[in-house]
Amino acid sequence: MPQFSTKRRVRHAAADMFELVADVDKYPEFVPLCAALKVRSRTEKSETTVVVAAMTVAYKVISQTFTSRVTLDKPNLQILVEYLDGPFSRLQNRWTFKPTGDNACEVEFFIDYEFKSRTLAMLMGAMFDTAFRKFAVAFEQRADKVYGKKPA
Repeated sequence: MPQFSTKRRVRHAAADMFELVADVDKYPEFVPLCAALKVRSRTEKSETTVVVAAMTVAYKVISQTFTSRVTLDKPNLQILVEYLDGPFSRLQNRWTFKPTGDNACEVEFFIDYEFKSRTLAMLMGAMFDTAFRKFAVAFEQRADKVYGKKPA
């Protein structure tokens, strides 16, 4: 059962980083392996938003689409992604954003997944691991581009 987690301190406000990760429509522009993303529904529930989205991940000739429910919990600065359909037997990931100052925060990313097919796991497993290691950097670089690079 592959898992990956990372914590990074970034020079951007926690609320800004939350908004950046919550903006799933923009993922094909900068997220590693994300070839396409289609939001199927968006439901506002008091202070949270629930998005159902289909993401297509692609690497060379391999392309897979999966659907997940993304709960955007703005008051708690947390994003939870729950797997609904696709090539996995399970997939769950979580983002948390903890303020560490006015223009800084700690971003924690965790993912736990398993492919249904052993063949697909062998073909894409190592590549997924590499991509997840690049996720935090990709979001930090995106924040620098959107919000401006903050001085150290």
